[in-house]
Amino acid sequence: MKIRSEQLPGQLNKQTAPVYLLSGDEPLLREEALDQLRKHLQSQGFSEREVMHVDSSFNVDNLLHSANNLSLFAEQKIIELRFGAHKPNKQAADVLSQYLADPPQDNILIISANKIDGAGKKSAWYKTVDQKGVIVEIWPVELAQLPDWLRQRGASLGLQLKPDAVQLLCDRIEGNLLAADQELRKLSLLFGEQAIDAEIILEAVSDSSRYDIYGLTDTVLRGDAARALKILNVLQQDGTELPVLLWAISREIRALTAVKLAQQSGQSFDSVCQKEQIWGARKGLIRAAAPRTSYPALEETLIRAAQIDRIIKGLQRGDGWLEIRQICLTLAGSPLPLAPCH
Repeated sequence: MKIRSEQLPGQLNKQTAPVYLLSGDEPLLREEALDQLRKHLQSQGFSEREVMHVDSSFNVDNLLHSANNLSLFAEQKIIELRFGAHKPNKQAADVLSQYLADPPQDNILIISANKIDGAGKKSAWYKTVDQKGVIVEIWPVELAQLPDWLRQRGASLGLQLKPDAVQLLCDRIEGNLLAADQELRKLSLLFGEQAIDAEIILEAVSDSSRYDIYGLTDTVLRGDAARALKILNVLQQDGTELPVLLWAISREIRALTAVKLAQQSGQSFDSVCQKEQIWGARKGLIRAAAPRTSYPALEETLIRAAQIDRIIKGLQRGDGWLEIRQICLTLAGSPLPLAPCH
């Protein structure tokens, strides 16, 4: 059975399925749906939880082993398979089909994955989940729906957002809901139930000395490496979510890469900015930053960004904050002599 994320509470109140698949490319909404599902199952007595991150080295037989082994302290268990961007290979698909043919009554299987393509939806295991369980499709918030989403999200935090404040937030977050959530929570802490307009938001940014992800990216693009490190230290101490920071930095890497490639092919700077939707003050910052970094260096930063993503997901050891410092210094024109990426 396929449902949308907003239909999940109603489905859970009706019955508990043996398997749930939550898929989509919006990480904030997917994680919130997962939290909602976990809390419900825990209230139903599923007190044990085992999480398996699926990558190229994962042994999918671990699923069957886990399903047949309960701890001495729990009678019911949640098994989570986190596929992320990985697609089940033939062996994984066969094992999933085998598990779903007769799912243990004492287990609930939760599968989380990025958006599943058309071929994946035609696979046997996906069809079995559809027949025996619940598929929660996480759809991104469309740009036209984003203002209403921000108002509703703000209201849930006690914020009263005026139209100009909503528009400013839409312009700043560019559809990234993790960034939007962080901005709204910060405003809630600073202003409580006070009515928020665009001027207040701009003042809040100024009062914090631009110690936010936007201040960081602007500083990096200006080539101010020392200030970029200072802002990074403040962001880390304040508990800024690394995935949000990685998104913002990766956006600038992709923009600079597009500019480099366009210039190599003889395209004008203005035309590539129009194509990549680089507007306003950011356009000037990108223009100034492009000559400081070579195309090979940008490729290196993209590799490091992918490594940080793997570190965040627990698929690779390392210090994500150290890696993102290196990326920022490289973009600012002051790279450190760290070990090369592998």
